[in-house]
Amino acid sequence: MPLKIGFVMDDINVINTKKDTSFAMMLEAQRRGHEVYYMLIEDLSINNGQPLALATQISVTDTSENFYQVVTRKDITLDSLDAILMRKDPPFDSQFLYATQILELAENKGTVVVNKPSALRDFNEKLFTSLYPEYIPDTLVSADKKQIKAFQALHGDIICKPLDGMGGTSIYRIKQDGLNLGVITEVLTDNGKQHAMFQRYMPQIVDGDKRILLIDGEVVPYCLARLPAQNETRGNLAAGGSGRPQEVTDEELQIAQAIANDMPSRGIIFVGLDMIGDKVTEINITSPTCVREIEAAYPINICGKLFDAIEKRVAQ
Repeated sequence: MPLKIGFVMDDINVINTKKDTSFAMMLEAQRRGHEVYYMLIEDLSINNGQPLALATQISVTDTSENFYQVVTRKDITLDSLDAILMRKDPPFDSQFLYATQILELAENKGTVVVNKPSALRDFNEKLFTSLYPEYIPDTLVSADKKQIKAFQALHGDIICKPLDGMGGTSIYRIKQDGLNLGVITEVLTDNGKQHAMFQRYMPQIVDGDKRILLIDGEVVPYCLARLPAQNETRGNLAAGGSGRPQEVTDEELQIAQAIANDMPSRGIIFVGLDMIGDKVTEINITSPTCVREIEAAYPINICGKLFDAIEKRVAQ
């Protein structure tokens, strides 16, 4: 049965269709005969408790230019959509928070929202890993410079990063000599006013920061290893890293599946798990990516698996 599928995301006009996961989802939705609606966060509103949107219905074509056409642009009630995919990139700011609250109103009226709005609020993508301490590298979350200094003294080589960043933004490596730890701590914690994350450096990053996708409690058997550029410690593609699609190893599969088992009960259908070596560094649930790169290398329809899960929930 044709469904009405909404996408809340960043400006569609600036995406790279060859790499954009949200666009891959739109293509799959259209292949299944569903109507595709596109919205920015600022298009969402509430009128006397009714969640609304100024939505643009579009048709999409798998090309790099002129890849979408507007069918119509109109005001709708969000609960008139069968499912909404929340695909707005971080940071998780006040606007993102308000959007989850608006989407929750639609969810309460029967619309399937991926991922669940309350889960998006509850689980910061870096702090989420703390629920699985057996699978993470030695990690400190703190705003206290004494704790941070002691953590670096204990582990020597560490990675420092903000809790609300993405794409490798503001990630620093401090080596054994501790050079610049003080100033980096000041910047990341705003002089002790906000928390940041500090992790033991893992030399296995040379083999890639692996993005492993989880769909409805199952692990996709292929992943994307993001390899750091020369003289870099960050594998993020946005930071100049290169992607290498590869099979998920047995060890990675065991760890990823242990985490995947928990996701459906939390209302989380689509997850991007980040692993370096045998350690989990992030659990991304806002706008996981890397689908197109994996699908281009292996005979798998990841978005197909996602829409199987969405259609199952709509039918319930």
